Amino acid sequence: MNKPHRVLLVLVLLAPKLAHADSQWLLEQSMLTYHVSHPLHQIDGVSHAARGKGVCHAGQCDFLIAVPVKSFDSGDSNRDLHMLQATRGAQFPIVSVRTRLPEAASASATIHADLEIEFAGQTAQYKQVPFQIVTQGNQIRISGTIPADPPSLLAIPVKNEIPVRVEMTWRPQ
Repeated sequence: MNKPHRVLLVLVLLAPKLAHADSQWLLEQSMLTYHVSHPLHQIDGVSHAARGKGVCHAGQCDFLIAVPVKSFDSGDSNRDLHMLQATRGAQFPIVSVRTRLPEAASASATIHADLEIEFAGQTAQYKQVPFQIVTQGNQIRISGTIPADPPSLLAIPVKNEIPVRVEMTWRPQ
């Protein structure tokens, strides 16, 4: 068998494996912003410290995003310290989000993701949360808002939601 035929044979044998090869995604940039509406004041906090990874296999992608609770900054260090105490940030220092999406979802302009969020020792499920997708070269920008269950501040409940605005840029690894 001559050399071109051997190369062709190797490519034919490897093609099915390459077509089903795992792909990985890395969270390159993030901005998570929360808003709390309380009768006494409005609070906004932001974090740029989220880290994340996605692994795609057999048409499904599993994503894990983690952000340190202490990385959220509201512009008031006293309020942020109180937030860390109220959310038991020393005991549960990380907020994590898990989701599974079809690999083909990145071709859509909007996806609806089922999220599992672990925060302050509790796990919450959010179904069909919409996110917008914009592809820029080999990067994918995802943006959307996650509803969140409200705590109480000074024994006064806040509004029914504490939305968390998510803006993330992912790239293949």
